[in-house]
Amino acid sequence: MAYSIHEMFHSLQGEGARSGRSALFCRFAGCNLWSGREQDRALAICRFCDTEFRGTHGRGGGVFASAAALADHLHSIWQSETGGDGRPYIVCTGGEPLLQLDGPLMDALHARGSEIAVETNGTIEPPAGIDWLCVSPKAGAPLVVTRGDELKLVFPQPGLTPEVLDAFARLEFHEFFLQPCDGPERAANITAALTYCKAHPRWRLSLQLHKLLGIR
Repeated sequence: MAYSIHEMFHSLQGEGARSGRSALFCRFAGCNLWSGREQDRALAICRFCDTEFRGTHGRGGGVFASAAALADHLHSIWQSETGGDGRPYIVCTGGEPLLQLDGPLMDALHARGSEIAVETNGTIEPPAGIDWLCVSPKAGAPLVVTRGDELKLVFPQPGLTPEVLDAFARLEFHEFFLQPCDGPERAANITAALTYCKAHPRWRLSLQLHKLLGIR
């Protein structure tokens, strides 16, 4: 199958348990919880997304005709950016990467020595073999993926009641993070997330390091 990629770029992981790690981001085009068009935001399940994922016109984006072609391209970027130092760490994100990420691409990336991390909204069953699975549930969306390495919840969200938070905290993940929702109310949201984490030690605070440092 062909893969539509909005953008690819090398940076540091800015969120969650692996913050600060050198990573190559592969942002897949498309999402199943919002079209990406502002005129559709009010009716979307996820209304707070701050990421551009429509189309393939982003930096390094394009349509790749095969898993091998995309894996080769990602490997070449890693080699160029790092001189081949360390195992390639590929973060598959979106939009929603599991609309496209499949077994053949997983196999092709692993065959080139890559470690594969996935950031998903948890509404689609993932393929086998993901090395690091981060699920970011959205209130009101069906949650299919109930186990993984990291659950990272944008906070607060409409519909995110104490009962919902308690249910999330009982899922089979190794790490639990609250990440303050960005936007005009960011300061208040940071305070709310910080207060909740202090009172509920199961949860840890995730700040968006890349935004705080002004890096891409």
